[in-house]
Amino acid sequence: MEGSNLVTLIFVVAAVFVFLQLRSVLGKRTGNERRPVDPYSAKRESPADTGADESAESDNVITLPGRGEAKADPYREIDRVAKPGTDLNSGLRAIKDRMPDFDPASFLSGAKMAYEMIVMSFADADRKTLKNLLSTEVYDGFASALDDREAKGETVQSSFIGIDKSDIIAAEMRDTDALVTIRVVSQLISATRDKDGNVVDGDPEAVVEVKDVWTFSRDTRSRDPNWRLVATESED
Repeated sequence: MEGSNLVTLIFVVAAVFVFLQLRSVLGKRTGNERRPVDPYSAKRESPADTGADESAESDNVITLPGRGEAKADPYREIDRVAKPGTDLNSGLRAIKDRMPDFDPASFLSGAKMAYEMIVMSFADADRKTLKNLLSTEVYDGFASALDDREAKGETVQSSFIGIDKSDIIAAEMRDTDALVTIRVVSQLISATRDKDGNVVDGDPEAVVEVKDVWTFSRDTRSRDPNWRLVATESED
């Protein structure tokens, strides 16, 4: 009997010890504890409910783009260069619908660079550069002119001064091809010399104003991001 009482006493002491340890770790419930947070709850507790500082909470809030905000107008940049309701605006919007990354200002900047490269490559008879920038039909025309020039022993002395003005004047989707036409007013010094060095066309000392209307195209189905010159016309 005494042995069983001793065993009982040992268990009681052990139970009391365990209870005291749990109490020291978990603490006592006072009735003022915060309710457990439900991460899937649709209703968010206010700072007054949680006792949290409102300014501290707001500092930790990350606003995702587009939440509670109106989406930017995808045609905003187009409307800046072409009046809404015009054929040009409609054509640029059609291209934008097919090519979401299309931006008329960026296109025009690239077209101006291509214009200078093409003009100078033609003067220098750089067929490799021309082939990368021109459609097959336009390249064949340029190459034919270069062949004729070389057959006569003629050379072109040319200096590109700069572009005075450039504008997009037409745009359209033709099946899967995007076409954009620009008008460029540039300043150029150009003279053609025969095989003896005599000037047969142009003036090596005079700056001439050149007005061109060029059309660039890009196949929207292709992964190739490059636009190519598909048509040329001189305003003069």
